[in-house]
Amino acid sequence: MSLLDRVRTRLVVRTRLAIAALLFCFIVAAPLTGAAVDRIPRPDFQSGYRIPSPTTPAPRSMVLEYLDVFVLSACLALATLLAIRWRNRGGIFFLMLFSIGYFGFWRKGCVCPVGSLQNVAAVFFDPSYRIPLAVVIFFALPLVFTLFFGRTFCAAVCPLGAIQDLVVLRPLAVPAWVAHPLGMVPYLYLGLAVLSAATGSGFLICRFDPFVGIYRVSAKFGMALFGAGLLAAGVFVARPYCRFLCPYGVLLRWASRFSKRHLSITPDECVECSLCESSCPFGAISGPSAENSTESVSAGVRRLLVLLILLPALVGAGAFAVSRLNAPLSRLHATVRLAEQVRLEDMGTAAGTTLASRTFRETRRTDEELVREALSIRGRYKNGGMFMGGFLGLVYGVKLIELSVRRKKAGYTIDRAACLSCGRCIEHCSKEHAARKAGST
Repeated sequence: MSLLDRVRTRLVVRTRLAIAALLFCFIVAAPLTGAAVDRIPRPDFQSGYRIPSPTTPAPRSMVLEYLDVFVLSACLALATLLAIRWRNRGGIFFLMLFSIGYFGFWRKGCVCPVGSLQNVAAVFFDPSYRIPLAVVIFFALPLVFTLFFGRTFCAAVCPLGAIQDLVVLRPLAVPAWVAHPLGMVPYLYLGLAVLSAATGSGFLICRFDPFVGIYRVSAKFGMALFGAGLLAAGVFVARPYCRFLCPYGVLLRWASRFSKRHLSITPDECVECSLCESSCPFGAISGPSAENSTESVSAGVRRLLVLLILLPALVGAGAFAVSRLNAPLSRLHATVRLAEQVRLEDMGTAAGTTLASRTFRETRRTDEELVREALSIRGRYKNGGMFMGGFLGLVYGVKLIELSVRRKKAGYTIDRAACLSCGRCIEHCSKEHAARKAGST
């Protein structure tokens, strides 16, 4: 490694450490901002009324919305060039800093492609719902880029992933027996998010996003603690939210599998030095297959046939199991919670009344009308739960089939679905350094 490369590496590491320290201080201090003294004293109501604080950014003008679209497009194009053509890890790092500043702290995490999938899901199930064109573009554009060039959106544009990437300091390899089950959690999260949006229960992703509250300086203590915990875990487990929670990442994984062009490990013939494999903190690079496999071809074929026969059973079992959970899942909807609260109050078993129940009793609606609406919502959860459970059963069955297939690999290969195009393998590739040295001379 040349002197210039060593200086650049040290600069990046020190910058990352300084930013990680600032982020830690900011996260610790964010929940305390709610205790700050107001510039205008609050009225002292005897009823205990508290002035609510806004939790979402104010609406923006059409011009500023399309400015966001332009910046997103430019960042995606730049991230793609940095990863695939220029192969520049340092440029990817500084683009991450820009994304944190623009899409994170200045745009306050909204519009976010991760949360936009809920808006898209709501359109299909609620004819009265209107979705802005800018939100559609934020949802579709990263997927289009991923389909052609891999997950360059994850590499440097997504503010949720970028803030985690800053703290990847001592990454450890996650064992396969842990990584594979955890990798199924995003599919469950995706199913719940779509089901919640389809039934009008709200947007789960926005409600439980661990980093948007930090960007808006309005995180409640529990969510701030959750975000801080993910960042602390991210020191040793690279990007835990991206790999084991992000529902939008499910769609990106699917698109990246079929990407026309993708980041390559080396610009030349691989010498199998294994430096790329050890440098990847996401476990997306694997080495050559072992030659001493003792399993016969017939045994592998029999196992595959058993799993293919089992696949419809997994789909059916998943559909039945999740549809039976319609009662607890429907409590995500405010109307169902209100109906249960009113019933408990009428029975005299509730600890007290709530603002929602008191407001309901001031209206002219009857308890029977509320119960009918709640039962209708529960029915929608039962029907939606069948599709969600079938989807999960299909995903788990396909995952078992994928793990059972033994593919023979001659050299080091990238798992396109898991690769985030971060460029770390480029930075450590011996052939890359040799090519750059030859080009500079």
